[in-house]
Amino acid sequence: MGLREEKVIVPQHSGNEEPKLNRGLKARHLTMISIGGAIGTGLFLGSGSAIHAAGPGGALFAYAFVGLMVYFVMTSLGELSAFMPTSGAFSTYGTKFVDPAFGFALGWTYWFNWAMTIAAELTASTMIMKFWFPNSPSILWSFSFLAIIFLLNYLSVKGYGEGEYWFSFIKVSAIVIFIVIGLLMIFGIMGGEVIGFKNFTVDKAPFSGGFLGTFLIFIAAGFSFQGTEIVGVAAGESEDPAKNIPKAINSVFWRILIFYVLAIFVVGLIIPYTNPNLQSDDVMVSPFTLVFKKAGLAFAASLMNAVILTAVLSAGNSSLYASTRMLYAMAKEGQAPRIFAKLNKRGVPFAAIILTTAIGMLAFLSSIFGDGIVYVWLMNSIGITGFIFWLGISVSHYRFRKAYLAQGYSLDQLPYRAKLFPFGPIFAVSICLIVTLAQNYQAFLGDKIDWGSVIAAYLGIPLFLLLWFGFKFIKKTKVVRLEECEFDFNFEKTHD
Repeated sequence: MGLREEKVIVPQHSGNEEPKLNRGLKARHLTMISIGGAIGTGLFLGSGSAIHAAGPGGALFAYAFVGLMVYFVMTSLGELSAFMPTSGAFSTYGTKFVDPAFGFALGWTYWFNWAMTIAAELTASTMIMKFWFPNSPSILWSFSFLAIIFLLNYLSVKGYGEGEYWFSFIKVSAIVIFIVIGLLMIFGIMGGEVIGFKNFTVDKAPFSGGFLGTFLIFIAAGFSFQGTEIVGVAAGESEDPAKNIPKAINSVFWRILIFYVLAIFVVGLIIPYTNPNLQSDDVMVSPFTLVFKKAGLAFAASLMNAVILTAVLSAGNSSLYASTRMLYAMAKEGQAPRIFAKLNKRGVPFAAIILTTAIGMLAFLSSIFGDGIVYVWLMNSIGITGFIFWLGISVSHYRFRKAYLAQGYSLDQLPYRAKLFPFGPIFAVSICLIVTLAQNYQAFLGDKIDWGSVIAAYLGIPLFLLLWFGFKFIKKTKVVRLEECEFDFNFEKTHD
């Protein structure tokens, strides 16, 4: 791997030097990571219940609006990661431009979130495989899939990149085929009646759920989009972040528009929102399965089950990658035990991977042995952390840009400039705060407050605040003044 001189100079290492993270992610890897990051079970299964609850217009508006917020989050991340690419993106930016305690809390919360997500995906994978093999043991599939994603990540960063490339390719292909078939059905080209817009106008459609019904879908849409930020973590191992990160970020808008908004639009036109099957999370009645069946494809359920399995493996693959790189970066900055900064000869943080894999597996085992209470509480604790990450990215970017200009630097030196600053990060912070604080407002509306539901929904907030203010109290950290924020124009991509 030769020297690459851009805005950032990355020193090479000889065989006698300490190994560094390997910049093995190519432009096509980053593009697919950014495209596939948000495509998961939230779209394939959750979009149906969204349409049923809010009506086709309400679901469409909610996903489009939250998608716009996510786009601004990603442009903020794009400006930061193209200028200072690092595998500890959120932790590093929070530490440098807000407060070391804020960066510490973001980093550990992010690691914990994705470690627990591994457990959730293992649980989902066993349920999916029982569609084909109903009497098979859960442990067989969970260990098999965990071994696959462990090896993809342990062998090299290119292994993760290749795995994610093909997982995302399958997901994207399925959605494109779905949209094409759906549009042909809507206009009667595949035979049968011309569906047109009748399901958008029937009964109380398109906004059958009213304002509150649509607002609830804001929350569901936010959960569906989580994972888009992983491209920022991958920047630290990108071949040419100043060039490739902006390309990946610029695809976010079109990805959201096509893969989410257009797909939900097609479902809303073809399947009436009153169809009770839309409420189910069973692959047999996934909105995608229903549309394929209506098109006359007898193998629709098996096809979608295979696609959803791909989405689950993709999520597990990305979860292990993102969490280990965050743990590695925090160890480099002294915010985690130093052992997790150790790399093998292929530039992989092996200690971080082993710990994260073990935590994910233990959490999964807690869900199938005993009563699973521990697992439920762990999963509840990460429920809203995605919004906390996005808020952290937006706050860090706002402070970065203010500090950058306050210290007299020119915006022309930025490889990528976020659109509509300062509106973008301010808008994103506002929406994240509203959704985070109001996500379970129904628990407060009855005669008696459902405290169990409240604790389950909001558990992630006190955990984050405990990390933030606990570190602040112990280390006596302060908010970094704009004039004292550090800008290293030779910032090393791998944090070494």
